Amino acid sequence: MAKIAAKQVKELRDKTGVGMMAAKKALVATDGDMDKAIDYLREKGIAKAAKKSDRVAAEGLANVVISGNTAVIVEVNAETDFVAQNDRFQALVKRTGELLAENKPADVKAALEIKTDRGTLNDEYIDATQVIGEKITLRRFQIVEKADGDNFGTYLHDGGRIAVLVVLEGADEATAKDVAMHVAAINPKYVNRDQVPADEVAHEKEVLTEEAKNEGKPEKIIEKMVEGRLNKFFSEISLEDQDFVKDSDQTVGKFVASKGGKIKAFYRYEVGEGIEKQEDNFVDEVMSQIK
Repeated sequence: MAKIAAKQVKELRDKTGVGMMAAKKALVATDGDMDKAIDYLREKGIAKAAKKSDRVAAEGLANVVISGNTAVIVEVNAETDFVAQNDRFQALVKRTGELLAENKPADVKAALEIKTDRGTLNDEYIDATQVIGEKITLRRFQIVEKADGDNFGTYLHDGGRIAVLVVLEGADEATAKDVAMHVAAINPKYVNRDQVPADEVAHEKEVLTEEAKNEGKPEKIIEKMVEGRLNKFFSEISLEDQDFVKDSDQTVGKFVASKGGKIKAFYRYEVGEGIEKQEDNFVDEVMSQIK
């Protein structure tokens, strides 16, 4: 039997909201496999779904720049959130987006080699780091092209903590912006259910089937139950299937269709997502300074 650490139990509790004993039991039953433990809890009906951690692990800003039929969504990181209020840092983020739209580099390495009147973009990042006093890095970007009949929609939340770029076929910019605001708030994973990988759907169906069986439901109604719950699953991760935040009586897909459009793509950057951030022990830090 795998040895279960208290850290694992806490992580599973944070992700599922279950009690300590239930979390430990699930980890023991699955030999410490976190993903299998989450499925175990869901199948038992104890936890409905793994909760996404909303912990942001790095600081900085995300932004969207549009130039004609080209749009760029970009994230630039710094060490503290104070930098996001710095005029020089904000100007660098904006300038980065403009240079990316103009030069269309293939990746971050190529982006930093873009020639500027101050040398290269990398030189400008070095200068900013020296002046601001924190390490400034270009983390990621996406260059998006649209057709003449398409519309871009953009939205920045909290000054750039979250940036969203949406591409609609048809409709208009106002509709595209409304969809971008929805994406910022609800954070879908896919444009529509057809984009959800088959193995992800199969896995969810398997979990939902076991959950229904463990609820003691008759075999003849389990299939219909699973179908209904799968639709709910799609409504949580598929943008077109989600209830529109500004009008919950219709889905986002129907809202866009009512404006004569169709959702082609969306991009959502939340500053620091997916980056592991070092957690300092404040008490130990203070005590070390007064010894």
